[in-house]
Amino acid sequence: MGVCGSLFLPWKCLVVVSLRLLFLVPTGVPVRSGDATFPKAMDNVTVRQGESATLRCTIDNRVTRVAWLNRSTILYAGNDKWCLDPRVVLLSNTQTQYSIEIQNVDVYDEGPYTCSVQTDNHPKTSRVHLIVQVSPKIVEISSDISINEGNNISLTCIATGRPEPTVTWRHISPKAVGFVSEDEYLEIQGITREQSGDYECSASNDVAAPVVRRVKVTVNYPPYISEAKGTGVPVGQKGTLQCEASAVPSAEFQWYKDDKRLVEGKKGVKVENRPFLSKLIFFNVSEHDYGNYTCVASNKLGHTNASITLFELSEPTSSSLLQGPGAVSEVSNGTSSRRAGCLWLLPLLVLHLLLKF
Repeated sequence: MGVCGSLFLPWKCLVVVSLRLLFLVPTGVPVRSGDATFPKAMDNVTVRQGESATLRCTIDNRVTRVAWLNRSTILYAGNDKWCLDPRVVLLSNTQTQYSIEIQNVDVYDEGPYTCSVQTDNHPKTSRVHLIVQVSPKIVEISSDISINEGNNISLTCIATGRPEPTVTWRHISPKAVGFVSEDEYLEIQGITREQSGDYECSASNDVAAPVVRRVKVTVNYPPYISEAKGTGVPVGQKGTLQCEASAVPSAEFQWYKDDKRLVEGKKGVKVENRPFLSKLIFFNVSEHDYGNYTCVASNKLGHTNASITLFELSEPTSSSLLQGPGAVSEVSNGTSSRRAGCLWLLPLLVLHLLLKF
């Protein structure tokens, strides 16, 4: 509708018609490019939404009447304001320039504006086009989604702005791997667990900084056990069996021995469960604790299991502890004793040598 499109008072209609008949009819001769005559409006004006737009018209002292119009609506005629919109103000009305300002510009202000003058009884006009740019805005985006592995998904990101923004999608979690779509729509066929995470929609049109929104995609899949190792523990010592499983939603764990489920609270045994890890702890291992145990991990999509062995590990014996430094010390002491026992022969040997001479 444009500036002041519906703001004229009914009682002014006759005045407006009279003004147009007196001032604007005949329509006037539009100023062509390169025409040295007046008026001469500025080039097209481009402003961002919310800013102020200044419309200037260059004139000379031959001009007797001046006016600014928005389409067919008079904004100003000389110093008289014909528009009730408080955002439209007169900046200057001199022998060389006739300028108005539109404050807090909005998209409906965009369009042609005409500077019309009366000179030597010949009305003339010059036109300028106001272009309003609008920062990008995401007006619709998909909600966070949870989906089973292997299914298809479609994400939507609708953005507005002037000029029309460019919309792109990126997979940024666990790490950015570049653009996955340069469109408002992102289609993924047969999604995998590696494709879960955050997806970022960006809307950009160079008017302002890009607008970014994120959608979290959760991919559900059945458990798989990534680590289950047996361990050896001596009788009477503490022992722990561990079972690690990846799953979405997180797996629930159960432990079995010989098809018999181990329940929490069994004397001397404790089960500790975390989202991706379960521990079976023996505080004082006995002979009957040794054997094969089964870890079962399950969620709503399925289950899996692994066998883990708790086996006996012999402790070092007292005889083995005497080997090494103790034995060496004993041999060393024996050699020293033999050497000390031979010292009593030394005086007899010396006396025998003396008698020979």
